Amino acid sequence: MASNSDTIYHVLSYIKAHPAKATIRPDKYDNVVEMYLDDDVKLGNPEIYFPSQRLEVNRMAPDFVSMNSDLLDYFHDKTAVKDSSYHDLWITTSHLANRNKYLIDLSFE
Repeated sequence: MASNSDTIYHVLSYIKAHPAKATIRPDKYDNVVEMYLDDDVKLGNPEIYFPSQRLEVNRMAPDFVSMNSDLLDYFHDKTAVKDSSYHDLWITTSHLANRNKYLIDLSFE
């Protein structure tokens, strides 16, 4: 399981800074937000963090969640859950090569 929080941080920061470059939508689950980014965007280590046609699931370390609360709150606000009492963050990523998209799925627990 990959766990380089720098790569995840940079991807999330890019999406926040360039929301028009991503499709961001709430998922069918209240605590999840699903995002799609065109695969021509340059990302660090896409072969590790965005495997082609496979899911990569990471539970982010508590330090990552606490150190990046402002950034994560931005995405949490896009879920159907309106209280911000999450403690865990699961991130699922993939390269959907057939759609020319990167998938970034955030699950707030």
